[in-house]
Amino acid sequence: MPTQIAYGSPQAVKIQSAGLFAANMQRPTMLNRLTGKISQQANAEANLRFQSSNDYPVVRCMDLTKSAGDEITFDLINPIGGIPIMGEENAEGRGDSMNFSQDKLRINQARKPISAGGQMTQQRTPHQLRTLARALAQNYMSRLEDQTALVHLAGARGFANDIEWAVPLASHSEFSKIVVNTVRAPSKNRHYRSTGSGIEPIAAAANEHTIATTDVMNSDVVDAIRTLLDSMPLPPPTVKFDDDQMSNDVPMRVLLVSSEQYTSFVQSTNFRTLQANSLARAQMAKMNPIFLGEAGLWNGILIVKMPKPIRFYAGQALNWCASTTSETETTTDLVPSAFGTGYAVDRAILLGGQALAEAFGKTRQTGNPYFWSEKELDHGDKLEVLIGSVGGKSKTRFLINHGNEEQYTDYGVIAIDTAVKIAGV
Repeated sequence: MPTQIAYGSPQAVKIQSAGLFAANMQRPTMLNRLTGKISQQANAEANLRFQSSNDYPVVRCMDLTKSAGDEITFDLINPIGGIPIMGEENAEGRGDSMNFSQDKLRINQARKPISAGGQMTQQRTPHQLRTLARALAQNYMSRLEDQTALVHLAGARGFANDIEWAVPLASHSEFSKIVVNTVRAPSKNRHYRSTGSGIEPIAAAANEHTIATTDVMNSDVVDAIRTLLDSMPLPPPTVKFDDDQMSNDVPMRVLLVSSEQYTSFVQSTNFRTLQANSLARAQMAKMNPIFLGEAGLWNGILIVKMPKPIRFYAGQALNWCASTTSETETTTDLVPSAFGTGYAVDRAILLGGQALAEAFGKTRQTGNPYFWSEKELDHGDKLEVLIGSVGGKSKTRFLINHGNEEQYTDYGVIAIDTAVKIAGV
């Protein structure tokens, strides 16, 4: 619908000059600060040698900006097990085969047009609608990029919904087109829930998930996450940020939490100590902004707020994978009805290295992933501004050999579901 400011409108110019405000939205998350280059063979070799490599939670591939194509693939080399050959026993011809797993993602074009009005609309307002339209479009595209990454990492869109969401609910007819690649529920071996004093694998009974309103986020849960990481086979890689001098000696991962989970955690411990830990780490990383602000460092886990919650209300489906050897999702198990209207389930997202892959293509207009377009309509009377991008995102998942079986594994991300009390209820 074209933008119109009609005669007599409250926004029309009066004798007095009018001020201009913009609706305040939640700031984008730090996901752009969690982004590095996609892993290459040298990085894989370094990891195999137990050396730290430059692993960010989000890895970006720009290859499609240089060549034709709308899909990229990436490989994982599986570990080898077994026993060594001892003494003078014959070893020739008994070598273990190297085994690779593969994942892929597609890219697509996303565009957002905004009407900048016509001659009389511009005449009736003191504001420069063209520049405002460009700012609105840029704001929108930033939210779309941020939220698409969040949804893929979480393995769900959730059901919280307001005007700030650029990604619609999964029930929307355009959802699959907008997210480009399939949103995959957490793999069985990467999906846990709070017990109030720790964590345990996700489970359900009688079509309801086994979680109670007291199973919240707190310091015990974060300690349990760290214990799990230290004891589980093939955990998500640790995270290394540029200039972080302590990354080799004190490895770290990032935990994205909702505002309600953040508040619950803060109330369970002395958060000033955690902020001091984060600031100290920042000073060892040339004041990298990821460690500043409301971030807290606890037991090797950097806790950071996400701007929009991945939330499930009572009676809504919380998709999960019941088997480690299948990607089939169970869609009939719900958040317990006992949660009522005062509680919900929020999903925290633990990020290791290379949790999300994103790829960008080139546009005909600029040769870059992003482009602007402005077009006059109606014989030059009206102006429409458009922003566009060509790209795609996908959580990295491989079929990994765990020794006794091959398991579908979200390579760099773990989902932790906790109960939250809904603000204002």
